[in-house]
Amino acid sequence: MDEHSLRDHAAGYRRRDVLTLAGVAALAGLAGCGTATSQSVPRAQPTPTSSVARFWARQRRHGMVDFANWPLYIDTGHRTLREFTATTGTKVSYTEVIQDTPSWFTKINPILVAGQAIGYDVMVITNGFQFSQLLAEGKLVPVDQEQLGNFYRYASAKFKRRSFDPGNTYSVPWASGSTGIAWNPKYIKTPVTSINELWNPAYKGRVGMMSDPQEIGNFGMIKVGVNPERSTPADWRAAGKALAAQRRAGLVRSYYQQSYIDALSSGDTWISMAWSGDIFQQNLTSGTALKFAIPREGGSIWTDNMVIPWGAQNPVDAMMLMDWYYRPAIAAQLTASINYITAVPAVRPIIAADAAKASGEPKRTLTQVATSKLVWPTPIEYSRLYNYADVSGKLQHEYLSIFQDAIGQ
Repeated sequence: MDEHSLRDHAAGYRRRDVLTLAGVAALAGLAGCGTATSQSVPRAQPTPTSSVARFWARQRRHGMVDFANWPLYIDTGHRTLREFTATTGTKVSYTEVIQDTPSWFTKINPILVAGQAIGYDVMVITNGFQFSQLLAEGKLVPVDQEQLGNFYRYASAKFKRRSFDPGNTYSVPWASGSTGIAWNPKYIKTPVTSINELWNPAYKGRVGMMSDPQEIGNFGMIKVGVNPERSTPADWRAAGKALAAQRRAGLVRSYYQQSYIDALSSGDTWISMAWSGDIFQQNLTSGTALKFAIPREGGSIWTDNMVIPWGAQNPVDAMMLMDWYYRPAIAAQLTASINYITAVPAVRPIIAADAAKASGEPKRTLTQVATSKLVWPTPIEYSRLYNYADVSGKLQHEYLSIFQDAIGQ
């Protein structure tokens, strides 16, 4: 990867931008008709009465695939896509059309509800409310396990056992990240190890918390000793009480979206909930020395997932592309560019070898990517990372109400 490519990505769009309460809360009421630009659903679709195996047996390669993703969430120059086409003969139409999961759901759900195709064969969706809704309503095509050879050979065990999609029935990870605690060492000298530090009276008015209900809900549950993946409404209420007490005590400076990173860097906050990728990129590009840790009680892991939407025109080609990104050499190119957690452990020595051969700024960047715990959580840290609570339907309204009330929104 050249210096220009590395610089472009380092200064680019942050993947976790714009997750708003309004966007999340709106999803449950979404329904409607397809648009004039939507395509008709092809006749070969899995249904509750058809076998997934029979569905896939009827599918054929078409030599093309339409891929919807987030901006700047792939290697610069799209070399991985060009190599895919050169190797397989399948052409890829790649579109950076997803700005955030809630707004993307708002766009595609009425089309899917109307029984029409959205025009994409693969899309990247974060686990959480929208993923659960699409799955519960049968809007995702079960993947063909027989076409996931690279995934099963190279993916780590952590990414083969995910509570929101048991058995990787509908998805495989694109990239991942963790939510932990970051602090500014100018103001906090002792390393932070516990989630209780977010409730520490010594930091009154200097604590940053996230406004996203999935994120703050998870941390509230971890605070009260609950595994979010197995949580109940009673657990949510207990977590809500802990968060409300934190707010009433005046500990919280604000409930942030993406701007938490600027508040932490400037000293407006001293300690904050934080995303691993943001801290890595901020330190890399701005010269800050922010610290990050997964609390000993636990943190969150989120995963952006490749899925096939109902009505996809080219599902076999989509499966080929999904499994392509589990080739270590391909996954290494992706990780070196986007700096998020990969599901492929074999990527790390590849990036380290590239760093050893590089010089100047590329060497510095690749070395940090290859060595940072923000990109490579330890096995112990992985064991302390929880997926979001998996809620949909009426429970989703209850969940949102509890945590919006807890933080006064």
